[in-house]
Amino acid sequence: MSRFFSTKYNEGALDFSLFILRLTGGGLMVKHGFDKLIHFTDTVKKFPDPIHIGSTLSLALVIFAEFFCAVLLIFGLLTRLAAVPLVISGFIALFLVHQGRFFDDGEKAALFLAMFLFLLFTGPGKFSLDRLIGK
Repeated sequence: MSRFFSTKYNEGALDFSLFILRLTGGGLMVKHGFDKLIHFTDTVKKFPDPIHIGSTLSLALVIFAEFFCAVLLIFGLLTRLAAVPLVISGFIALFLVHQGRFFDDGEKAALFLAMFLFLLFTGPGKFSLDRLIGK
């Protein structure tokens, strides 16, 4: 019980927390990307084009980030590199699509953006393929 209220830094707890964050953030994002992937032809008709490159290319880039990069995050493989497209996608979703409305319809985008920014800066932690490859 004293560990619970301790203010000391615990590296094992941080590594486990990063693992949980990768699984949660990546797992939830994979669902978004997979839905867009399997319903590509229906989704592209109504998909926004916030950076003016065309709805098809915009959707393809979002699927790359939300599905493929999120899978890499789950496994902790190329974590920081995989987080970059997710962060960019999150910024576009929050600030261009949802006009920066953090406490309205942009709340989910803000939460995902915060998770992926956190992983971009901290890295994958001990329980990752990046760590195994780096040894």
